[in-house]
Amino acid sequence: MERGSRKTRVGVVVGDKMDKTVVVRVDRQFKHPMYGKAVRRSKKYKVHDENNECKVGHLVRIMETKPLSREKRWRVVEVLSTREE
Repeated sequence: MERGSRKTRVGVVVGDKMDKTVVVRVDRQFKHPMYGKAVRRSKKYKVHDENNECKVGHLVRIMETKPLSREKRWRVVEVLSTREE
């Protein structure tokens, strides 16, 4: 039985104070529907980080998962880069 495809996002870790949880900011850019100007929007997700390996500034890929707590519905798939912001 094939599992359904899950959403993935790439973002920057902006908070790592919690245990096994990081806050990831995902930025997106799109053209304004009427004026055509590029608009930037960002959203913050609480993400499960089982081994506490992510630090502030790391670029990570996250994937949707079942609810793990009241606000956590995403988990870290991989750390893409460990650059510091």
